[in-house]
Amino acid sequence: MTAPADAHRTADAHRTADAHRTADALRTAAGDALAWVDSRRADFALGEDALAADGEVDRSWKPLGELAQVCATVTRLTEPADPLHARARELLDFAWQETREGELFPRLQRLEPFATYPLEVYAAFAAAGLRHPAFEQAAAVVARTRGWRLTEQDPTRRLGVLRAEERCGIHRFAQAPPELPQTWLGGLPEPWTFGRDAGYALTHVVFHLGDWGRDASALPPDLVAYLGDWLPPWLDTCLEAGLWDLGAELLAVAATVARTTGEDAPAGDWRRLLAARGPSGELPLDDRDLDEIAAGPGSDGDRYFLHHYHSTLMAAFAAVLAAARPAGRAEPAAAGRRPGGQGAPS
Repeated sequence: MTAPADAHRTADAHRTADAHRTADALRTAAGDALAWVDSRRADFALGEDALAADGEVDRSWKPLGELAQVCATVTRLTEPADPLHARARELLDFAWQETREGELFPRLQRLEPFATYPLEVYAAFAAAGLRHPAFEQAAAVVARTRGWRLTEQDPTRRLGVLRAEERCGIHRFAQAPPELPQTWLGGLPEPWTFGRDAGYALTHVVFHLGDWGRDASALPPDLVAYLGDWLPPWLDTCLEAGLWDLGAELLAVAATVARTTGEDAPAGDWRRLLAARGPSGELPLDDRDLDEIAAGPGSDGDRYFLHHYHSTLMAAFAAVLAAARPAGRAEPAAAGRRPGGQGAPS
């Protein structure tokens, strides 16, 4: 007959082994995703219209900024000797070179002084220590104007701009900004009002507050408790509907929350997401793009890239976040956690 203490030790050993296997699988998935991204470097490159007044920001600066943001986080959460770190660092350096080592940002600002996207993209590089002092100085001057402060933005976007300002030394990011209660997540809405747009809004509130996974402790306890209760069914709904891009973002939120509560997303959620990948590790935006995976990128290379790059980056981001917490050891639980919430055991 096995003694209770021995049984507990055996169970703990099994849980630790399972956690290590899961972390290894996630690291492999992240490596595959970054390898696919690396193979599409040319699609992230800035074209000649990057400084054109009528340029398509969503097809030039937005992909490059998202690449920089994810790679900055990966380098922060991994050790220099880690192959994931090396790949992310190479991609980050590539993206920085595309901006002419930051020289394009002052030129962008002169073209559109009150546009926020140059600062938001630049802030991703600044988070990794890639700086352009002249741009930061000019951005600080503009940020002191009433025109900048009164720019009309939705509250979630405003959080992102405030985080960008902090990274550039313009001001310190408040742990609970006054805009937070005006966001969908910050208002703790009825959970049945969740939808696709609300899902993307809530993920970015978490990303901005938690500095893209770097500071999970900055999430207010009431948000952590609310997400602990309702994130699992929302995630299940999105994966059931084949919303892979949003599902990856929600898994990144789950990984961020787990760094506070110690509760992981169910392994089944990860299996469903990773099963939707293409042969090279790329992830489609949603189920509507699965036919494109079957056809391959040669059918329409540009559209294939646009319908896969963001979800693939988010899958890498979420996987690195989930694998970064030491396997088998939870970080301290957040204060104020409500009892009886729906946990997400692995």
